[in-house]
Amino acid sequence: MMSKDDVIELFDNIRDNAPWDLSKPLLWGYYFTNPTPESLEQAAGLLALQGYRPVELYQPELEDAAAPEVWVLHVEKAEVHDVESLHARNGELMAFASEQKLASYDGVDVGPVGAA
Repeated sequence: MMSKDDVIELFDNIRDNAPWDLSKPLLWGYYFTNPTPESLEQAAGLLALQGYRPVELYQPELEDAAAPEVWVLHVEKAEVHDVESLHARNGELMAFASEQKLASYDGVDVGPVGAA
């Protein structure tokens, strides 16, 4: 999980380098991993009930052919966050991943609402 210092760094980077207004909703993407897709499919449905939009369930290409198989679930939600609320959200999603017995909550990305 991202530490609070990581979240602070993310917000500093957005303020310094992105033309986004942090007081308005941004599109926050959240990622989960698991060795099989079935648990992620179930998690996507549960997250959809909480207002997240499932974006993609995929298998990334791994640089190491001997690495174990992994699947990634990407969901997103337009919302306003500050350091405290994003840090809390990361904790909630980490707990969700644990409750659902997923391999991990793998982090967050952000972009403007309406970006393709």
